[in-house]
Amino acid sequence: MIAFGESGRRRLSRLSCAVIFLFGAFLGTATAKDLALISNKNTSVPTMGVADLTKVCKGQLSKWPDGKPVTIVMRHPGSAEMRIVEEKIFALSSNEVRELITSANHGRTDRPAIILGGSDEEIIRKVESTPGALGLVDVYSITGAVSVVKIGGKLPLESGYALHGN
Repeated sequence: MIAFGESGRRRLSRLSCAVIFLFGAFLGTATAKDLALISNKNTSVPTMGVADLTKVCKGQLSKWPDGKPVTIVMRHPGSAEMRIVEEKIFALSSNEVRELITSANHGRTDRPAIILGGSDEEIIRKVESTPGALGLVDVYSITGAVSVVKIGGKLPLESGYALHGN
């Protein structure tokens, strides 16, 4: 066992506090992701306002102008990836979002209004294979299989983008 004097214990204590602070700051930034709104390549949605995105996410928009059913594919409520969407789009708690999803999908006979995916890759595959679908994924997961939709005229990583994580 190593014996420290009083000054050694104070330095160790300060170092411990600094490490804990930096670790906490790292965790905070690691969970705050920039999300992107993506669409099926055959869905013509170049831009969408936040109000319209909210309607889609809440299952309040059932058909696109071309008649295709509207479906949003996203992560499970309560997950770290959904925190920004729950706050900025739904303005609801995780439990309230779960209830809303159940309610929004209840009356749909052609396909669900909201589909939940376990990973960005799963969401991208579902959006790619579903005409009329939109999805919410980490901006760094985007592939050429889908199109990126502007929100409020802005692309992900542009200043003022609605789904910016920080």
